[in-house]
Amino acid sequence: MGEKLNPKEIELYRFIDEILFNEWDPIDVSDIPEARDEYHAFLPQVFKKVINGESAQSIAKLLRNIESKELALLGANTNCKKKQKK
Repeated sequence: MGEKLNPKEIELYRFIDEILFNEWDPIDVSDIPEARDEYHAFLPQVFKKVINGESAQSIAKLLRNIESKELALLGANTNCKKKQKK
């Protein structure tokens, strides 16, 4: 990110990073420590949506688009939404 974050934003940024890696994990790499940075490229986009108060549906749509366009996966809707119900 190009801007300096305050401590609460840093905590939120790290939390989102954990969620992307351990929960979303569309390429199933969360059990590989060397792949820890696999989703870092998408973290700023998700963080921005959260900070802006966008809906869970909007964030799920972003994740679905990342899956299908960036990761060349099918972009399964259930993979993006199932985590919301927890």
